[in-house]
Amino acid sequence: MKLTTKRDELVAKLSVVSRAVSTRAATQSLSGILVGVEEGRVSLCATDLEMGLKTDLAAEADGTGSILLPGRLLAELARSLGDPTVEIELRESERDVEIRSGGSSFHLRTLPSEDFPKLPDEEGEPLTIPAAALAAAVDLVAGAASRDDMRPVLTGVLVSASGSEMTMVATDSYRLAVKRTELEQEIGGELQANIPARALRELGRIVSSDGVGTVSVALLRNQAVFRAGEILLNTRLIDGQFPNFRQLLPESYEHDVRLPRPELLDVIRRVSQLAQRNAPLRLSFSSGELTVAASTPDVGDAEETMPAAFEGETLEIGFNPDFLREGIESVEGDEVMLRLISPLRPGLLQPVDNEDFRYLVMPIRLNV
Repeated sequence: MKLTTKRDELVAKLSVVSRAVSTRAATQSLSGILVGVEEGRVSLCATDLEMGLKTDLAAEADGTGSILLPGRLLAELARSLGDPTVEIELRESERDVEIRSGGSSFHLRTLPSEDFPKLPDEEGEPLTIPAAALAAAVDLVAGAASRDDMRPVLTGVLVSASGSEMTMVATDSYRLAVKRTELEQEIGGELQANIPARALRELGRIVSSDGVGTVSVALLRNQAVFRAGEILLNTRLIDGQFPNFRQLLPESYEHDVRLPRPELLDVIRRVSQLAQRNAPLRLSFSSGELTVAASTPDVGDAEETMPAAFEGETLEIGFNPDFLREGIESVEGDEVMLRLISPLRPGLLQPVDNEDFRYLVMPIRLNV
C-alpha cells in the first residue's frame, strides 16, 4: 500500500482526527490513527471510544488495506515536514511505514490494527440541521454542561428538534442554559438525545472552521453520527433522565432589570479580580443604581457603582463571578435583562426583547 499527498492536506486532516486520539487508553490501538485505502479512496480515523472522527484525505493511492500509526507522533511529524509532497508506503516485512518528504525519511512502527474499533456508519434517513445554527447554539449552551463524570447525565447537552425548531439545554446544577432556535427549514423528522458536550463542541469547531452549510445526524441505538462535509463524527449517547428544565425555570420574577451589557461586563471583569478563593460577587441593587463588590480576606476588596433601572426595596444577591460573567457574555445585544426574585432564588439572564436564550444561575448565600 502506498499513497502520495500534499503536506498541507495531510496536516489539516490529521489535526481534525487527532482530536479523537486517546491519550490515556489501556488499549494501544486507541492511541493511533487508522489510515485506510479502499477503491482509491483514502481515509483517516481515530476514536477514544467516547468520540470518533473520520475524514477523507486527498491522495493518490496504490493498493488497498489499512494501517494503524501512532496518532500524536504522526501529526507532529507531518507538521515538521518541509517539502510540499509526502509519500507514505507500507513495508510489510519490516512492520512499519516509510514516510518520505523531500530529503527526509522516517520509519514508523505500525500498531495492531485488528484491535481498532469499527466506527459506526450513517444508517437510515439522516436529519439535516443548518450548520451555522447548530454551531451558534452549541457555543451558547455547552459551557453550562457539567465536567464532573460522577454525574454523567449532566455532562451532556439535551438536543431536541422537530419541524423547524431546535432547542439545546445544558446544566451543571449551578447554572442552566437554554437556547431555542427557529430553523430556516424543517429538519425532516424528530430528534431528542443527550449528547456529550465535548462531542458537540468539537462538531461546532469543525463546522465553523470548514464553512459547512448543513450537518446531517443519524441516531443509532446508543450512538449519534454527524456528517459535516467530508468529516464524520460519532459519539455515544448519554443514558439517564435529563432534568426537566422547564420545572427549573421560575414562572415569575419580582424584578426585571435592564442593564447595558458592555458596561456591566466591564464592571464585573474588573471587580471579579478581587473575588478569589471561591469568594462571591455581590450585586447590590437600590433605586437607580447597581453596586458590584467583591472581597477576599488577605487579598483585598473592590467596589464599583453603575446606573441601573431598578425600583423597589434594596436587594443584595451573590453569584459565582465566572458563571455570571459567562452568562452575560452569552447574551447578544447591547442590553441584558437580569430577572430576580430574592437573594436566595436563582437569577435569570436573557436578551431584552426575546426568550430564545435563557441563562439561569444559582445564587450564593452571602454572609452579612
